[in-house]
Amino acid sequence: MRTFDFSPLYRASVGFDQMAEMMDRLLASETQASNYPPYNIEKTGDDAWRISIAVAGFSADDLNVEARENALVISASKDEAAGERVYLHRGIATRAFERRFTLADHVRVSGAAHENGMLHIDLVKEVPEALKPRQIEIARGASRQLEAEAVN
Repeated sequence: MRTFDFSPLYRASVGFDQMAEMMDRLLASETQASNYPPYNIEKTGDDAWRISIAVAGFSADDLNVEARENALVISASKDEAAGERVYLHRGIATRAFERRFTLADHVRVSGAAHENGMLHIDLVKEVPEALKPRQIEIARGASRQLEAEAVN
C-alpha cells in the first residue's frame, strides 16, 4: 500500500485540508473496498448525473438514501426472520450494506426511484447566481466624464 504525506500541503496552503482528507479516505478505502452492491454512475446532462444501484431483493422500505453535507449515503437492511426460509442455493445477496459517495459543492440530490430491482438516484449541480461568472460592462472615458458633470 502506498502512503502519502500531506504535511507540506498543510504548511504551504490554507483551505485545502478537505481535499487532503478526501484523498486520505480514498486511499485508505482502496484496500477494503467492497463491490457489493454493484452500481453505475452515468452523466445525464451537462450538470446532471444518475447513480444506479442493483438492489435485487430489497424493497423501497428496506432502503435509506440520505444526503449529508457533501456526501450521499445509501444503506439497506433486510429483516429476515431466522428459519423462515430454507435455501438450497442462495445466489442473491440481501445482506446489509452502506455505500458512500462524496459530492462536489452545489451538487444536490434531485430525486430517487426504486424500479425493477434498481435504485436510481438523480443528482444535479446548481451553482448559486452569486457564484456564476458575470460580464462587467466597461465604461468609456467620455461617458464617465458626462456622469461626473451631471453630478456637479
